[in-house]
Amino acid sequence: MAIGHLTLELYLPLTNSLKEKRSIVKPLIARLRRDYNVSVCEAEGQDTLSRAVLEVACVSQNGALAYRQLEKIAIRVENWRLDAEVVDYFIEMVA
Repeated sequence: MAIGHLTLELYLPLTNSLKEKRSIVKPLIARLRRDYNVSVCEAEGQDTLSRAVLEVACVSQNGALAYRQLEKIAIRVENWRLDAEVVDYFIEMVA
């Protein structure tokens, strides 16, 4: 069993309020949970309009599968939303 951890830092240039930010981040979190069966939360930047940090956790049979799935998630997030740019992402294998 392997546990992978992905940190996604997002830049949200078009948000003018926390409500607009939430309308971008919440559906993104829900879609990741539904499509990839992973745990997701917004970890940092809740009060910052133009920045969001998402933490994604994945449990898999082996480390290679977990790493590949988290990498696929990072690439898909870059392509899903035009109003949320991925600034950086970091994958860490916990176990």
